[in-house]
Amino acid sequence: MKNKFLLIALLFLCFNFVSKADSPLTSTDLATAYAGESIMKTAENADGKLNNELIKYLCNHSNPIAVKLAVINKLGWDINGKNNAEIFWSYLQKNKKYKSLSDFEKKGSADLLICYAYIKALDNYFEVDDALKFAKLATNKDKKKRYSIHIVAALIEAQNFFKSSWCDLWKSTDKVRQNNSLLKDLKEETITNIFEYMDLYKDDCK
Repeated sequence: MKNKFLLIALLFLCFNFVSKADSPLTSTDLATAYAGESIMKTAENADGKLNNELIKYLCNHSNPIAVKLAVINKLGWDINGKNNAEIFWSYLQKNKKYKSLSDFEKKGSADLLICYAYIKALDNYFEVDDALKFAKLATNKDKKKRYSIHIVAALIEAQNFFKSSWCDLWKSTDKVRQNNSLLKDLKEETITNIFEYMDLYKDDCK
C-alpha cells in the first residue's frame, strides 16, 4: 500500500514537472473562448501564417484587442521558429508608413505594439527580449488600461523568466490578476485558461 501511494506521488510530481516544462507562451490558450468570432475561422485555416485578411483585422482599430490577441494565439508557435513578425512589420512599413522600428516604437498605438510583441514572441519563444520591449511600450501607451494587453505583456515577461526564476515567472501574471484598476476586456474563460497553467508555478514562491 505504501508503495502504491509513493507511485501516485511520483506520477503527480512527474505530471506537474512536464506541464511546467512547456512554457507560458506555448501553454496558455487565448483562442478557444473566441471560437465563435468569424475571424477565428480564418486564423484556424491559415496554417499558422499571417495573411492579408488577418493582418487587416489586426490593424483595424475598431476591432477588439482581445479578439486580435486570440487570433495571434490561434496562429500558434513552432519549435523551429516562424516569420509572422517579419510579415506583419513589412505590412506596417508599407501601409502605415513607419520609417523604422524606432519610429514604430514612438508612433505605434498600444494595440499595434502588443500585436507585434505577441507575434514576435510566438515566432521565437526561446528569445523574447525584443518582444518584451514592445510589450512594455504597449502597456505604457494603453490609456484604457485593458486587462488583455497587460496579461499578454505579462505572459511575455513570464516567458523571459522561464529559465531563471519560476517564482518571478508566476508573479508576472499574478500582479495583473491582482490589479483591480484594469479594464476587464478579456473573457473569464480565457483568464481561467491562463491561470490554470500559470498557477502551476505558485509553489515555487514558497
